[in-house]
Parts: sequence; structure tokens; C-alpha cells
Amino acid sequence: MKSWVDIYIGLGSNLDQPLQHVEQAFQSLASHKHFQNAKLSGIYQSKPVGPQDQPDFINAVAHAQTQLGPHDVLDCLQSIENVHGRVRLRHWGERSLDLDLLMYGQAQIRTPRLTVPHSHMLQRSFVLYPLADLVPNLCFDNGLNLGEHLNKLEFDLKLLKKGI
Repeated sequence: MKSWVDIYIGLGSNLDQPLQHVEQAFQSLASHKHFQNAKLSGIYQSKPVGPQDQPDFINAVAHAQTQLGPHDVLDCLQSIENVHGRVRLRHWGERSLDLDLLMYGQAQIRTPRLTVPHSHMLQRSFVLYPLADLVPNLCFDNGLNLGEHLNKLEFDLKLLKKGI
């Protein structure tokens, strides 16, 4: 039997009732048969990365445990995005739901479909601050802990809801 792996998932939305998309996506994760012990960070509002001619984003990070392999997790996340009408119109553009596999245990994965840890997460306050809600003492492979990375970023978010 496979062991359970801790995974962290970034959730984001800025179209069609984005708070509802993020909350419903978390409920889909929490009730999914292949995930257990799901927790959600606080829910934050942030300015978009990339094109600024789009609404602010609603962001959070979820933690869960799974026995699925990383590409199977990615397939599950993309399936949930599709249920929420995800359409990829432009790079870093608006979307009804974006689910990113940020971390899969301690794995380092580089495939055409998946890069874990997520390649931009250490530069994004809308990822690291919610991640800190869940695992404030997290250490990264670069030898720095989460607090040291947070010190490099401006807190440019608005907390909308506390985590569950």
C-alpha cells in the first residue's frame, strides 16, 4: 500500500463570483475520495500578476494528503478546473478557477506537464502568505524557511476570510 503524501495546492479565481469558485473548489478537494485531511488557508484578495486589465484575484492554499502520484493529482485538479468552466484565454490572464500543485511531499518534479515545487511560488505573496497559514515553519530545499522568504515579499494582500 502506498504511503500518504502531503500536497499543497494553490487556488485562484478572478471571474464569475471568484470567492465562490475558490470555496467550492476546496469543497471538491476535501470531499474527493483520493484526498484526506484537507485544510484551507485564509482567503485573500490580490492584484493580478501579468495583464492588469483584469479583476483582482481571490487566492488561497489548500493542504491535503493523497496516495495518488503527482500527475494523477494534476489530472484531478484539471478536472475540478473544468467543472468550474476553466478556459485558458491568455498567459496569466483572467480565469474562473486556477488550481496549481505547489508541492508534492519533498519531490522535485520537472516534466513537460508539471513542475514541482511550483516554479514561481517563492516570488508570490498570494502563495506564500496563505501557505504560512498552514505550515508556518516550512523549510525549503534552498536552506531558507518560509519566514525568510516572506521577509523578501511585501504583504500586498487583503485577508477576506480566515482558514478552515
